Amino acid sequence: MDRDSGPRVRVPEQRAPSIPVTPDALRFTVLGPVRAWRGPELLSSGSPQQRALLAALLLREGRTATAGELIDAFWGEDPPSQALATIRTYASRLRKILGQDTLVSESGGYAIRTDRAALDLTLAQDLAAEAEKARAAGDRCQARTLINKVLGLWDGEALASVPGPYADNQRTRLEEWRLQLTETRLDLDLEVGCHAEAVSELTALTAAHPLRERLRELLMVALYRSGRQAEALAVYADTRRLLAEELGVDPRPELAQLQQRILRADEELARPADEPAPAPAPLKPAQLPATVPDFTGRSAFVTELGSRLATAEGSVMAVSAVAGIGGVGKTTLAVHVAHQARRHFPDGQLYVDLQGAGARAAEPETVLGSFLRALGTADSAIPDNLDERAALYRSTLDGRRILILLDNAHDAAQIRP
Repeated sequence: MDRDSGPRVRVPEQRAPSIPVTPDALRFTVLGPVRAWRGPELLSSGSPQQRALLAALLLREGRTATAGELIDAFWGEDPPSQALATIRTYASRLRKILGQDTLVSESGGYAIRTDRAALDLTLAQDLAAEAEKARAAGDRCQARTLINKVLGLWDGEALASVPGPYADNQRTRLEEWRLQLTETRLDLDLEVGCHAEAVSELTALTAAHPLRERLRELLMVALYRSGRQAEALAVYADTRRLLAEELGVDPRPELAQLQQRILRADEELARPADEPAPAPAPLKPAQLPATVPDFTGRSAFVTELGSRLATAEGSVMAVSAVAGIGGVGKTTLAVHVAHQARRHFPDGQLYVDLQGAGARAAEPETVLGSFLRALGTADSAIPDNLDERAALYRSTLDGRRILILLDNAHDAAQIRP
């Protein structure tokens, strides 16, 4: 039997399980050695030149390659005199291996007709497209998983040992795509907080591709998030020196901006995208007016009010009212007691003059709006109507011990909300 069209060899499964398997279905790999499988059987694809024809047709993804295009792919501008006959011979041998329905002749050329899932490259393209959609939708973990599947389809150098200028160009293209996918996956690693694990891989990749600035940018971020600020800055200095020596250029603006953010110890840069910003500490208002320094008398009222305020616990709200004619010292007493009791209210104190004795008493919704702002609620989050403001006020106070002093109330209706 001809050496190039030898028998089928049965071997254990290797990389093929990454591509869906059905009995007797043909499968092909180009992201590594160029191989053809039928079910679990590895088919002999012949000499390097015959594998070059198989690779050229597979990379056309079902489109027809003319004889002239194939000759250019194999030999470039210096084909042998028997180039066309050689192409026909290789095609005939491949047809015997793959079947006439798979390798077809048409329009003076050849094409391989097979499902997209039968070729590792098209499977990788489809998975990469799914990863892009997942990332755009904010599902970084799913995008990372899919890109890892894509990278797992590689089995060493693409089109390994396949000769010819076309194979050389395609090898370069596929290697660049593989690097771009790796950068994307490493970027996702950093976004989900795996910066410490990424440092070693990025260090090796920057050593292998020293002029690739994106890898150095990712390494700087990984080091900075790992608490290694000085090393991150050293990467920038080394990048700047290398680019100047090798290419006579400065680092790209993005890299320079990253250096400045690291120098400023940028807290946002230190936090992965999936890690929420720390919630701001709740505001602790301290609105009580100053008490008088020489308060005397009223000791019974001071003791009673202080005791009621200090001993209220759990769901019981202590409400005390001080009543009397104008000018007898109600406000002075209330402010004095509030200052004495403030240590029992660690979450703050609110105060308002309700202007009850004036011509125009304060509106409850206005008071509630000011209290909500004092408690840290943004203006845009404060409802317009009274009932909703009162409900939000209760929710904001839930679980907090805050002392509220409502001075100069007009009546119970004014303070009830």
